[in-house]
Amino acid sequence: MKRLPLRSRLAILTAAAVAVAVAAVALSCWLITRQQLTDQLDKSLRQPNTVGEVAQVLKRNGCITSAPGPGDHAMFNPTNVSAQLVVDGQTCLIQGSETFPVQASDLAVIPGPDHLPTDRPNTLTHTVKTRHGRELRVYTVPVTINGRPAIVSVARPLSEVNDPLNTLAWVLLAVAGVGVVGAATAGLLIARAGLKPVDRLAEAVEQIARTEDLSVRIPVEGEDEIARLSESFNAMTAALASSRDRQQQLIADAGHELRTPLTSLRTNIELLERSEATGRPIPPEDRKALMASVKAQMTELAALIGDLQELSRPDAAPTLQVVAFHEIAEAALERARLRGPDLTIRAELAPWYVRAEPVALERAVVNLLDNAVKFSPPAGAVEVRLDHGVLTVRDHGPGIPDDELPHVFERFWRSPSARSLPGSGLGLSIVARTVQQSGGAGGLRPAGGGGTGATVRLPGAPTAPPAVTA
Repeated sequence: MKRLPLRSRLAILTAAAVAVAVAAVALSCWLITRQQLTDQLDKSLRQPNTVGEVAQVLKRNGCITSAPGPGDHAMFNPTNVSAQLVVDGQTCLIQGSETFPVQASDLAVIPGPDHLPTDRPNTLTHTVKTRHGRELRVYTVPVTINGRPAIVSVARPLSEVNDPLNTLAWVLLAVAGVGVVGAATAGLLIARAGLKPVDRLAEAVEQIARTEDLSVRIPVEGEDEIARLSESFNAMTAALASSRDRQQQLIADAGHELRTPLTSLRTNIELLERSEATGRPIPPEDRKALMASVKAQMTELAALIGDLQELSRPDAAPTLQVVAFHEIAEAALERARLRGPDLTIRAELAPWYVRAEPVALERAVVNLLDNAVKFSPPAGAVEVRLDHGVLTVRDHGPGIPDDELPHVFERFWRSPSARSLPGSGLGLSIVARTVQQSGGAGGLRPAGGGGTGATVRLPGAPTAPPAVTA
């Protein structure tokens, strides 16, 4: 069943459901009809005129003890009613073509002695089978013949019920068969029509898998489940296309940014190699500057690779934990003071706890402070303040033009005025990503009196009360 196409399974299930329903209705109809016909036959046997006609035949023709021959009066039976009399254990035919068996239940109807009341039934209706195999529906009533108790049994053939039932069964079977075939056909047609959007979706998926073209979109029609599936598929392909574009852009930008330090390193190493090969030593001052340049380029390359590793991590939800924001900021300040020994860094850090990834949060704060150190003038000052979850880093550098502010958090974007300074253009992108994952917000703005103010706002997190020591 699972190997069949979906439309075939829907057609089979539809046909099976209709078959069960039709079979239940047909069986119920047949059973109700049989009961109605049987009740109607029993009612016709119990009618007074039926017993009265039998009594008239008995009075007119008497009772015979053997089956009538051809031309005998009992052969004329327009009502198709058979009747017999049982008296003193003897059975005689009143009407019909043959007698039928007398059961113990029939004899139980005979009145007791002196017609005293007994617990025996007054009448009886049941089914018997003759010696020729005919089934009869029998109605037995007690009578008195010449002062002797007896019974009269009136019967009609059960074929009056069975023949219409057989005809009805064949009709119901034919109707059920036509209904099942029609349901299977209709189910197949409906499945084909209903699964057309799914076919289009499958074709689109196959085309994307074959061509890797994520720009393919499925037309959305209506508001049903198929339309929602199409919308979800279009959203998925759009997200995949955007992710692939960002990946390609990241690779291209990373290649561009890596090319500069690698080229500088290659040039410096070639100079050192040529000096060793030719035996012409480089002057000490030039050699010292050359080694400093190599060291700076390697430092920049290592920082760029670290930033790329940070941004290449999947966007899955990070493992957050409650950390002390003020302690992380203090550790970042120590690193910033080492990178700007001639700067004055003033800090006011109020205690604040947040839910964040400790390593990522410290790296983000370090990037903010590195920017402030990088753009501060010699012997300048940097103010850092943490108050109620708002971290502010303010420098007194040249500031950022208003037209460049919307781009500062983009990957590899660098201000034209800062292209000559070391850096990869990824620091603020990492800040934005970390702050967003921690449920906060951040931004840059021009500071009054010159310089730039960077702001990071993180929501607080509940902390456990301090332990009480004895």
